[in-house]
Amino acid sequence: MEIDATFYRIPSAAQVRSWASKVPEGFSIATKVPQVITHEKMLVGAEDDLKAFLGAMDEAGEKRGPILFQFPYVRKGTFASVDPFLARLEPVLASLPRDKRFAVEIRNKTWLGEPLFDLLRAHGVAYAIIDHPWMPPVAQLMKGPDPVTAAFAYVRWLGDRHAIEAKTESWDRLIVDRTKEMKLWVDALAMLLDRNIEVFGYFNNHYAGHAPGSIALLRETWRARFGGPPARSARPRTGA
Repeated sequence: MEIDATFYRIPSAAQVRSWASKVPEGFSIATKVPQVITHEKMLVGAEDDLKAFLGAMDEAGEKRGPILFQFPYVRKGTFASVDPFLARLEPVLASLPRDKRFAVEIRNKTWLGEPLFDLLRAHGVAYAIIDHPWMPPVAQLMKGPDPVTAAFAYVRWLGDRHAIEAKTESWDRLIVDRTKEMKLWVDALAMLLDRNIEVFGYFNNHYAGHAPGSIALLRETWRARFGGPPARSARPRTGA
């Protein structure tokens, strides 16, 4: 599962141990780097914050899953192009422990390309592939420079938060038909699995109105395409 709470604050060691104790065997805990690091400080002077966060997440032990750096959409007043962002990101990636899995999510589509992917690949960090209205559809993404930058892929189905919140305030049913998009996603996931890439996938309720329903749609679409369930390494989870 993907825990959203870590985005808002660094958890205590006791909290992380509690999460780990409640997660069934075979599951792992994916977490977000706190926003104080990715949004408020934008990586500058955040060394102590990152060290404290990673230390807390060590308490998850074998159930510690990938850790996501979720960056916001960055306006030109902050970075005129991807280059100064990469210059700031590189020393942070170089400082990360190699025995943990990390992913980086960005929401500036013009930043996608070989400079970003090559930097992530050099440090074994995954580019987070997302379904988001600001970013290219997955079929388009897969036709460009290779977005696979690690031995695993981190996929997040986020959807259009503002559009769906205009339609509903409850998250107990599917209200957006994602059948067409899901067929494209199934093809993309199959391509990743054919490359022996382990896939961690997480659905947000905002994707279609009900994360468990979106998981069911993915499974149904996969069975219709391939006649069987996805491999265990590609089973999706609910997330935020």
